[in-house]
Amino acid sequence: MTGRSAGGSFTVIRDPIWNNIELDSEALAVLDTEPFQRLRYVRQLGHTFLVYPTAHHTRFEHALGTYHLTRRCIRMLDERGELDGVSDEDRTVAQFAGLLHDIGHYPFSHALEETGLPNHEIISLKHFDRPDLKTALDGIGVPNIAKRLGELIAGESNSPLQGLISGSLDLDKLEYLSRDARMCGVPYGTVDVDRLLQAITVVRNDNDELAIAIHEKGISALESLVFGRYQMYRNVYWHHAVRSATAMFKRAVTEAIARNEIDLDTIAFSTDDALVELLAETSQHELVLGLKRRRLYKRLVEISGADVPADAGDWIANNPKLLTKVENHLAAQLGLKPGEILVDFPRKAKMLDVDMLLKTEPGDVVHLGTGQGAIRLGIDRVAEELHSRARNLRVFAKERIEFDPNRIMEIVSRSEQELQAAL
Repeated sequence: MTGRSAGGSFTVIRDPIWNNIELDSEALAVLDTEPFQRLRYVRQLGHTFLVYPTAHHTRFEHALGTYHLTRRCIRMLDERGELDGVSDEDRTVAQFAGLLHDIGHYPFSHALEETGLPNHEIISLKHFDRPDLKTALDGIGVPNIAKRLGELIAGESNSPLQGLISGSLDLDKLEYLSRDARMCGVPYGTVDVDRLLQAITVVRNDNDELAIAIHEKGISALESLVFGRYQMYRNVYWHHAVRSATAMFKRAVTEAIARNEIDLDTIAFSTDDALVELLAETSQHELVLGLKRRRLYKRLVEISGADVPADAGDWIANNPKLLTKVENHLAAQLGLKPGEILVDFPRKAKMLDVDMLLKTEPGDVVHLGTGQGAIRLGIDRVAEELHSRARNLRVFAKERIEFDPNRIMEIVSRSEQELQAAL
């Protein structure tokens, strides 16, 4: 649906989560570029559709939803008179950062960042240099907009609106939890979006600079958001079959890169299905075929993160080369081929971290999670326990075989340096 507003022409897109999403001509120009259209073919939740069949939603609609919430929040703050010290340029850049915050995402969600590839915020800069997107951004009329967008997306901006794009209560989280829960058909990620948006406010921080905060009246809704993230990680994002598929996909990409069968730019500019077809032509075709036919590796061992020593096994998500060596070592001990044993221990997620400013009823500004703020945030005191219960150490294999859990516990208890020396 198209129409005209006081500021010019606009387009309205219907959305099952937010009903109507309005795009002005500048946003529509960005939408029509090849880098943004690529997001139509990058699933929001990677291989989760192999477990939750309706989870085929993409980065495209998520980006539109985040843009919608960003505009809505900025409009609300402006109506209250809280943005009097925020420039029109900062407001515009924040809105487009909401739209473009995921432009650099690899195919299949966050999985490839666990293989040692640069994070998606860095890849965003590559897309900003693409001719059609660069032209669309230049048409917005904000000097150095690509640089300013990159800083906001990376959480490194001095914009007063940084907290809307990257932080404990950024609008990305409100959007993806609401959309992921709906599209997976689960109740876990339900978020009181209206209450949280109403609770967002602007305050002066310790440096007397304007910054995003939450009003004390929104604390219960914030705790619900944090707990909703925990439930989604436990039941959806880190579901054992989802992690099996993720481990298989990571191994296929890691091996293909190591053999120079595929390069970073090809991966970064690809879509889900295109990358699968490319991988099917490499030496990793058996793993890829298993994913396409949903012949997932079997779960041999599952150990609660609560039973893994603190900081042990972090190299599994942070050192893909060492992980491959360990997996091959285990496979050889069991008389299996390289790649037929996979180990998974998800990277520590900041699912329960709350690092933001709180405006109290009397008008004081404190830091949530520390000092007076910690007293007000009940979930902060059980955060570590909840996180460890959601994060599991798992061993997967192509076929179901006997595997002693003590074997993997002995390995993850050793440091990176010890394992490197031993292998």
